[in-house]
Amino acid sequence: MNQPNDGKKYWLDDPKNIDKIFYAVLIVCIAISIPDIFALFDLFYHKHLEFQFEEIPNFYGFYGLISYIGLVLIAKQLRKVLMRDEDYYD
Repeated sequence: MNQPNDGKKYWLDDPKNIDKIFYAVLIVCIAISIPDIFALFDLFYHKHLEFQFEEIPNFYGFYGLISYIGLVLIAKQLRKVLMRDEDYYD
């Protein structure tokens, strides 16, 4: 549905502004895709820790990785138990 052009010019009508948004999103995506940058952030702020092992640099990243690998391995074994034959519904 086309809306009538009432003569107003909005900030997204300018191609330069669209390029600025595109490059800003691109920079954010690149920053997120670099995992080491978040490991560096971990060194620069004070954390209120409960246990001694939490002081290991990037502990939560390693914990998440080990948990993810464990879940995948458990799911593979669980698939063997829960899987049905191909012709189960026939």
